[in-house]
Amino acid sequence: MITITTKIKNKTIIGLWLVTLVLSVSSCQDYLDVQPEDKLSGDQVYRNVYDADAAVIGVYGKFMGLAEKNVLLNEMRADLMTTTRNSSPYLKEISEHNVSADNPYASPKEFYEVIQNCNDVLKNFDIMLVSKKFTQAQYDQRYADIGAIRSWVYLQLGIQFGSVPYITEPIETLEDVKNITKYPRIPFDQLLDKLVAFTTGLTYTSPYGAGNTLVINIDGYNTAKFFINKECLLGDLQLWKGNYNEAAMHYKTVMETGSTGSSDTEKFDVYRLKYADVATNNDLAVGYIRFQEQDAKSLINNNTQGWRSMFVRDADVLWNTEWIWSLPFDINFAPKNPFIEIFDNRYGSYLAKPSQQAISLWNSTKQRNGFPYDARGQKFSYNVINGDEVIMKYSYVLQADAFRTSGRWFLYRAAKLHLRYAEAANRDNKHKIADAILNYGIRDAYNVVGVTDVTNIQKTKDAFPYDFDGRNGDYPYFRGNWHRGAGVRGRASVERAAVVAGDSLISIENNIINEDALELAYEGNRWEDLVRVSLRRNDPSFLANKVYEKLNKEGNSQASVVRAKLMNVNNWYLPFSW
Repeated sequence: MITITTKIKNKTIIGLWLVTLVLSVSSCQDYLDVQPEDKLSGDQVYRNVYDADAAVIGVYGKFMGLAEKNVLLNEMRADLMTTTRNSSPYLKEISEHNVSADNPYASPKEFYEVIQNCNDVLKNFDIMLVSKKFTQAQYDQRYADIGAIRSWVYLQLGIQFGSVPYITEPIETLEDVKNITKYPRIPFDQLLDKLVAFTTGLTYTSPYGAGNTLVINIDGYNTAKFFINKECLLGDLQLWKGNYNEAAMHYKTVMETGSTGSSDTEKFDVYRLKYADVATNNDLAVGYIRFQEQDAKSLINNNTQGWRSMFVRDADVLWNTEWIWSLPFDINFAPKNPFIEIFDNRYGSYLAKPSQQAISLWNSTKQRNGFPYDARGQKFSYNVINGDEVIMKYSYVLQADAFRTSGRWFLYRAAKLHLRYAEAANRDNKHKIADAILNYGIRDAYNVVGVTDVTNIQKTKDAFPYDFDGRNGDYPYFRGNWHRGAGVRGRASVERAAVVAGDSLISIENNIINEDALELAYEGNRWEDLVRVSLRRNDPSFLANKVYEKLNKEGNSQASVVRAKLMNVNNWYLPFSW
């Protein structure tokens, strides 16, 4: 239930109350609890749109409690993250794929607590609509939001646990989830079918509009990016199902978010990846001080400029061109940011670190200026601090204030969107477009050397979702809405990923998954990427070999045993118990 402390009628006060709730995991209670006297029953809290908003925010408060588990399971189980001298035996079990039934990181209970909250809210929204307590439009928007969160949680359950119960109504007790006679477990593929059917049936898939009561500015936060992007979720679900054209359509819809905007930033920059601005370095790219590009010390490496800044800068105009979905942890509210404790070796317990396999990937990727390493590695994604390799994406906040425990849960950003789109396009036989998005952008891939009239070049000449206009010409003048697009590797200033002759589909897909590692490491994507591609190819060795390489590089005696185990797909999934 939602905790209500007072009757609030003033809209401004409600806005403040909502932000307090969004940052408080305690706002939603386990439905198993006996209802205490200070809680209001459903007919007392679901009275109007503001109560509905409070319910939405309460779900997100509970959802934020999944941040630690989501990142650790998707990274520690894969090849880019490993344990430290301080890691518990439970974390070592996760890394070595030898998980005991009582491992707290592997419990599905917290996922079902969020689902139970979603189910209760959705049921009450239905009652509110019938009772005319809010409009159809208000219902459609909020129902779609909570329904999408539930689908996201179920997708993660399927990825981590394989066969799970699919429950869409509130239940009496969460313990019943374990009762297979009441709630039988369905295979992951069947779960995906249900998630696709439900989520594609949602009638509202746009973000909340600027005039919505849930979108406010207060205490330095704008809540617009707090909420799940339903088009991204739909793209991911279709990508998992192998419906690649449909996936690309959803992704392209998000990629074109700013195309009809009035300003150049909206039209050309929102959810696009740009080259470094050599004059000002006011960008999110890997760049160097102008005319000092051959000096490694001139790398733009601070909290307000360049690639690193996207993980720590304030939510300004530039931040908004990259981030699609991000939830904040604030020092003044629960839940506490879990990532400082996990990753930092100065102010946390240093429980996880980059694997040698990850370090090898970055060190084998050459920059365009000739430096023999990818700056997204040791310079940005991790640093060596007091002799320890420390994951930094979540810890840059500490450099401004050692006692600052705020931060963010990084859920979806433009680079991930581009890589997922490229993955879908490649599988939809649009190999040149996929390769362009991965490397240096549409304008570069569709250019004709020596031609100055770009009227009929630098564009794909294809139908949606493969229609890109990257034209940048002066005689005649053209500025296509993708003319600034640099591609993922262009923004990172690394050399082109070559396509191996013979099978461009597999070669480009390998390049994309490799780029996922270089660009998105430690953001909670890696295990699901490996699972998705391995299932698609019906090749468990794709996943098993990568985990083997991680363990082998650190001298783990179980490396070969783990590889043999992961050659059986059934062994990819965690035990369903708590």
